[in-house]
Amino acid sequence: MSPVKEAPSAISSIVNLNVETLNTHGPTVERPWGTFTTLEEGLGYKIKRIEVRSGHRLSLQMHHHRSEHWIVVSGTAKVTCGEKETMISTNQSTYVPKCTAHRLENPGIIPLILIEVQSGEYLGEDDIIRFQDDYSRHEKK
Repeated sequence: MSPVKEAPSAISSIVNLNVETLNTHGPTVERPWGTFTTLEEGLGYKIKRIEVRSGHRLSLQMHHHRSEHWIVVSGTAKVTCGEKETMISTNQSTYVPKCTAHRLENPGIIPLILIEVQSGEYLGEDDIIRFQDDYSRHEKK
């Protein structure tokens, strides 16, 4: 068989694999600051893609049941973790222990994209205690 005839089959296989991968992801959820998409989850972990629009930030918050690792894919993140503020950029990461007040902010002009890896015994979206929020959202009771 010539390489020209094999190429369409190989391309079809790659496209089908990518479609299958996309179909296993959760829906993209809109928030006032940007979006998040759950890429994968299992017992004790969840992986999300988070995009924060320029000039926006998430609430100052805490989780009782999970810790988080943030890996910046593109852009720059201003991270508040406890009393410490740091800036991290592409290919850098940080760790947020459970029961620690934290915030993620995009001070840059391009969208901040990061991968968040959550780990803990409970990973529900209702495990958020908000201390301050630019969008007047409150803790869910």
